[in-house]
Amino acid sequence: MNKKILSLILGSIFMLTAVLTGCGGDNKAQKTENKVIRVACSADFAPFEFQEEGKTEYQGFDMDLIRAIGKEMNYKVEISNIGFDGLIPALEAGNIDLIISGMTINDERKNKVLFSDPYYESGLTIVVRANEDKIKGFTDLEGKKVAVQIGTTGSREAAKIKDCEVKNFNVISECFMELKAGGVDAVINDRPVNDYYLKRTNSEGVKPLNDKLTSENYGMAMRKDNKELQEKINAALKKLKDNGEYQKIYDKWFGVSK
Repeated sequence: MNKKILSLILGSIFMLTAVLTGCGGDNKAQKTENKVIRVACSADFAPFEFQEEGKTEYQGFDMDLIRAIGKEMNYKVEISNIGFDGLIPALEAGNIDLIISGMTINDERKNKVLFSDPYYESGLTIVVRANEDKIKGFTDLEGKKVAVQIGTTGSREAAKIKDCEVKNFNVISECFMELKAGGVDAVINDRPVNDYYLKRTNSEGVKPLNDKLTSENYGMAMRKDNKELQEKINAALKKLKDNGEYQKIYDKWFGVSK
């Protein structure tokens, strides 16, 4: 074969190999750059997750925290809004990778999901009308009407109260509306959410009670078979606590040291 032709053929093969290798490298880099974690919350749980009118991004303590965790992991965080009682089914179906939504770690949920290390300690408290003087704590709710958000630990604990009529609502704001309208005697919900509502909204006519029923830890949830994600989330969360970023986020939303 003519040496000139052979050189041209070999040169073409070399160039083609280089192009294919380069494409493979680009795809690998692109794959690394485009890692995505699909996160869901129930965006009606201020100050943990909510959406202000006129704003496109979800806001709140959980939202800032998961974005910081995603950044630490070098993942793009995509957040969707799903009703609280639909979060675990969506996770089990593979539609999402992670739940962060003020979700309490408990044995019932542990049967269905893996939880991250706890990232917030909460507890259930009561809100009543301002002129209410007979209800002073959880023992006084017997035979009363109570509003709760469906699928929450507040709903579960209210169901244990003797002769208590429990009204479940899709979002917590509807619980407070029902209380103001006189449809229920009290609202049971997580203390930081109750406090935030009373501080940031028109809370005239209602008041919080000091009685605290439970001490609860919030955790991020992932599928039972996703141990790798659990380990990555826990490592990122620990780093944020160690470097002070978690504290900054906490102070932004709660304003006190923890």
